[in-house]
Amino acid sequence: MKKAQEEVRKVVGRKSKVEENDVNQMNYLNCVIKETLRLHPPVPLLIPRQTTSSVKLKSFDIPLKTKVFINAWAIQKDPELWEDPEEFIPERFEKNQVDVRGLDFKLIPFGIGRRGCPGISFGLVSTEYVLANLLYWFDWKLHGQDACSIDMSEMCGLTSDCVLLSSDTGQFSKANCLPTDLAYCLSFPLAKLELAS
Repeated sequence: MKKAQEEVRKVVGRKSKVEENDVNQMNYLNCVIKETLRLHPPVPLLIPRQTTSSVKLKSFDIPLKTKVFINAWAIQKDPELWEDPEEFIPERFEKNQVDVRGLDFKLIPFGIGRRGCPGISFGLVSTEYVLANLLYWFDWKLHGQDACSIDMSEMCGLTSDCVLLSSDTGQFSKANCLPTDLAYCLSFPLAKLELAS
């Protein structure tokens, strides 16, 4: 995170806000976003497709009108396509210009073809802008833990354990959260924010 923050602060300089032109110059931030989308695609299984004819794919015979599910999560963690696929290594995209818009089939977090996500441009631009602002204005520190002790393993299901802040008491408690509750959940141990000077 430090490398991305240094890049953001170097590009923006002493301006009062992050501008669109600034974000376009943040190459490492773009690599961080690509790597995050590779490891944690928004939707692990893409919208199902249906074959329009019988097809032979490698050793498999796929009949006409078969529903096909594309597992983006598995493709993006395939050791034949990615070196150290389980590791978070944004630098892998510095020289490798893989596109997240569905042009490179080894990185398809938003789908491919006509059924790709219609909001891809808005999603990428807003993610870049929000992340650049968070890195520019805040110094992020863990409160009471070191980074190695955080459990970043993924869970499967409609709910997950999270930490809730009670607006009445100001106390934190552990609870099960539905996806609709995520605005109030922290998916990681408490982080202490300090406004950058």
